[in-house]
Parts: sequence; structure tokens; C-alpha cells
Amino acid sequence: MNVDVILPCLDEADALPAVLGRLPSGYRAIVVDNGSTDGSADIARAHGALVVTEPVRGFGSACAAGVAAATAEYVAFCDADASMDPAELVPLVARVATGHTDLALGRRVPTTPGAWAPHARFANRVLAVLMHRATGYRLRDLGPMRVMRREDLVSLDLRDRRSGYPLEMVLAAHAAGWRVDESDIGYAQRIGDSKVTGTLRGTVNAIKDMSRLLRAYRRETQGAGLEARGRVVAPAPVRRTAGSTPEVVGSTVSAPTEGARS
Repeated sequence: MNVDVILPCLDEADALPAVLGRLPSGYRAIVVDNGSTDGSADIARAHGALVVTEPVRGFGSACAAGVAAATAEYVAFCDADASMDPAELVPLVARVATGHTDLALGRRVPTTPGAWAPHARFANRVLAVLMHRATGYRLRDLGPMRVMRREDLVSLDLRDRRSGYPLEMVLAAHAAGWRVDESDIGYAQRIGDSKVTGTLRGTVNAIKDMSRLLRAYRRETQGAGLEARGRVVAPAPVRRTAGSTPEVVGSTVSAPTEGARS
């Protein structure tokens, strides 16, 4: 396998068959079950995915468990709700593999009415402005679809286990001197209920998590400087850290159902 695709999952039984069926050849799905009660894990196994069980709730917890289980040279992230097409990971992987960028992000472009709730889109725009002020990156989206080399991601030592994980990744990438860019991907109406930005409460909680990270980042960069950073983001040289796979703490991993496609 050249690419491991991490799919954080909480009650996505209805969407998983479509998502896993769209994975490009050579891409392995790592579905991180974060407390599903609808049989998502069984469906994922039946469709050939490696299933990681992460009992600690939180988007960052699920992502970290997926990274710990990944072994491929490239790691990708994608939502498991069918709002985006995993086939669109291919050009993002190519941008990293050819050395064009170190972190390739998918910039969401709605393809169906109602795909992106107005309050969530507004919050994303505000976040993009704040992120630009903090890093200089000219990004318009902090989307969940993203690709980077696994050993580079491990070297960032990301610590957020809630909604701030995607932002912490970008801030840590900036501290490490990564090149970060984005390109358009389609964004459709998700299948099932949103757990984060689909609700006003979820959006507010995400904003709180990300605001905390931004404040800490500005405080550290304006204070002691990058070389004396704390644990919010951990700068590290790009592709100079050995790509050892961290232990999955508190998580369990199970293989696909026998006979399922690989």
C-alpha cells in the first residue's frame, strides 16, 4: 500500500459503503470507530477496511489513533460521511509525492444545495483570516481532506484530541517550515447527521478549540520564539525524523473480514 486513508467514524454505517467503494486502487482505508452504535465497524470490515477502535471521543483522538495504525509512506485524511469523494485524493497525493508541497489540503467547493451550512461556512472564513495572520498561509479553507508523508506528520507530535486537530496540524506545519497549499475538491450533502459543524453547538465548540490553539500559537511565537515552543505545536525538521509508528494507546485494531476486498 502506498497511501493509508484515515477515516474518523462515528455512526456512519449508511455512508461507509459508498466512501470505501470510491477508494482508488492502492489506497488502504483505516476506519477509526470512535464509539459508533450503528454497526459502522462491521460494515467497514466487510468492505475491506482496517478498523481501529478508539474509545476516547474526539475528532483529534480518532485522527491520532489512525495515524498510529498507519504504515504507508503517505497518509491521507477524509470524512466518512460521503460529503467528499476519496477519488479526489489522487491529485493531492501527487502534489506531495512530486515535491510540490509538504501538506496538500482539499479546498471544499459545494456541489449540492445545503452541503455547507451557512454558519459553518462563515466560521471557516473567519478562521481562514485568523490562520493567515498567524502563519502567512493564503488558505481559504481548513478542510478535512489532506495528504502528507507519514513520517513528517509523526514528527509534528500533534497533541489536540478535540476539534482543533486540523488547525494544530497547519500551525505545526508552519512552525516546521512546511510548504502548504490547497486545491479544489467537491463537497456534497453528507449522509446522516453531522457531529461537529453541521450543528450550531458543534460549530461553536470547534471555534472554541481552534481559538485556543491560535491564541497559544501567537503567544508562543511572539514570546520565546519557535525554538522554545511548548506542547501545542512541536516544530521538527521536514523528513529528518525517523518514521517510526507510535504505539496505539488505548485503542484496538482489527483486520478486515476474511474474504473482503483488500
